Amino acid sequence: MTPPPARRRRRNEDDSAAPRLALPRRGSVRRSQMITTYGVGSLIAVDNESFVVSGIDDAHRSWTLDEAPIVHEHRLAHALGVRHFRLPPASEDTSKDGVRVRRFPLWHSCPSCQSLQHVRGFNPPPGKNVCTDCDDEPLVPSRFVMACEDGHLDDFPYWKWLHRKNREEGVAGLCGGRMGMRFSGQSASLRSVLVSCTCGVPEVSMEGAFRRSALSDLGVRCEGRRPWLKDAPAEFCAQTPRTLQRGSSSVWQPVLKSALSIPPWSDGLAAKLSKHWDNLRAYSSRAELEIYLKGAFPSDPTVTVDAVMKLLAAEQEEDPASGAESDTAAASRYQALRRQEYERLCAGNALRDKGREEQFVCEPPVSDASALAPFGVGRPMLVKRLREVRALKAFTRIADPEASVEGHEAPLSLTPTDWLPAMEVHGEGVFVRLDEERLDSWADSDTVVERVEQMRAYHDRVLRERAGDPAQAPASPATPRMVLLHTLSHILINEWSLGAGYPAASLRERLYADDTMAGSLIYTATSDSAGSLGGLVAQGEPRRLVDTLGSALRRSQWCSADPLCMETETGGANGINRAACHACVLLPETSCEHGNGLLDRALLVGTPESPDLGFFAHALVL
Repeated sequence: MTPPPARRRRRNEDDSAAPRLALPRRGSVRRSQMITTYGVGSLIAVDNESFVVSGIDDAHRSWTLDEAPIVHEHRLAHALGVRHFRLPPASEDTSKDGVRVRRFPLWHSCPSCQSLQHVRGFNPPPGKNVCTDCDDEPLVPSRFVMACEDGHLDDFPYWKWLHRKNREEGVAGLCGGRMGMRFSGQSASLRSVLVSCTCGVPEVSMEGAFRRSALSDLGVRCEGRRPWLKDAPAEFCAQTPRTLQRGSSSVWQPVLKSALSIPPWSDGLAAKLSKHWDNLRAYSSRAELEIYLKGAFPSDPTVTVDAVMKLLAAEQEEDPASGAESDTAAASRYQALRRQEYERLCAGNALRDKGREEQFVCEPPVSDASALAPFGVGRPMLVKRLREVRALKAFTRIADPEASVEGHEAPLSLTPTDWLPAMEVHGEGVFVRLDEERLDSWADSDTVVERVEQMRAYHDRVLRERAGDPAQAPASPATPRMVLLHTLSHILINEWSLGAGYPAASLRERLYADDTMAGSLIYTATSDSAGSLGGLVAQGEPRRLVDTLGSALRRSQWCSADPLCMETETGGANGINRAACHACVLLPETSCEHGNGLLDRALLVGTPESPDLGFFAHALVL
């Protein structure tokens, strides 16, 4: 067979002074999708082509962010070990910003001649993805890719899949033939996807390619490739590769970290000082600090010495592991971040005496909250103004999005950077806190402990299986307090979506559940028409909240899937739920912090056999 002619080069590779050609725009996505859907390492389909989104390495300028604003959230940046965050580039035609993508997968097929090979074999002209032997017929990217739980990504090994019988018989070396792919049309299953070769081996289908051990049985191992990172060397990898659909959600799941802007970082002063932090930390006396501020901010009366010293003191106090950069220290900082939010939500931050730039306004309701006492619910807090920053820390592959388990985190860059892509959301919410004395008494009940312990045991097993070293697996967060608050948040979101007109996907939960916290914040999570309009805050007024709680709990007493739903011992992904299903408790995945896991409505209302199991059972009787 005559080899194809060499591909034309775009410029003289030996001439380092030659100008760099401008890359064409392939498509556009919303800014928020660069965090949640099409982030670094994800696959994106544009027309008939497929690409992988490049990493954020500063050296390669894969993300051009000259016009994108900087997002400041000091506490979250400190917890994640970066200096600041950046908004993803806008998709406007006039913007010079953009994110580079790289063609992936590299194996394509031609629907006309049915040829299946690497894209170079079709010899397409620069900037196009066509088969030159078929009058520029558009090529079809491979439907199948290969990935592992460490985040590596590679093309599916079609040659090894087709010639596996020869390999079993000990025949070595490539066959020299040309592969093809066709669709029989007899069904929509993988059995109709047929791969062949001109060397004469029997035609095989793709049926069975998605078995967990399908590739390992062929002797295929992960090569440790990271196509989203330019010039990234292949890593050693001991994970078993898996076959995935190119458009499957299992190919890419984001690891998002978020924080609320709370005092003293919520009044806009920290953003003004963002370029001066290193200098400000160097001064130890008030006089030196005053001289520096007068020179740096000569005409800004809001930048005072007292306010800056308060921020510096808060920064020092909020660092529980100064200088440590281990995973344990990062987790400790993030947990401390949540505890600070909880304390501020409980204390409030009234609007009076606050400037227009204040991003956190939290006040108690004016009306009497004593009607909530029979439910064991304390005085709610109305969060009339809040700002949340969500940062893309890393991503995972293959991890089950409903397993409440984070897999191995793949990095966004080849070398550490001082920034991460992030989005900010402005909204409102309602903070609900349970009576801790009554909660502790209920959580010590033997029936409650036994029921939650079963959920915890299943979750611990999943975590050990997911971890590379079972001894290093994190402990399950399942406790009676956590499961109760989690399920309560779900039924409130469902009730407000039915009675207050909010789409469930526009609301989000934020749990505060450990030995010292017992609250839940439900807030708007979108910036569109379902955003901050005051409607959610109105639902937190005690009179309305009593009606909402009563209606939600009565609705939780019965599910259309009962008695199976209430009597099941292992529900949901990996059996980490009890009485919870899509007909009663589950929410859109974007609304839940734990992937719709660790839920049990029996802890709210009890069971027919054990009515006292429910924390709110007494309130329902009243």
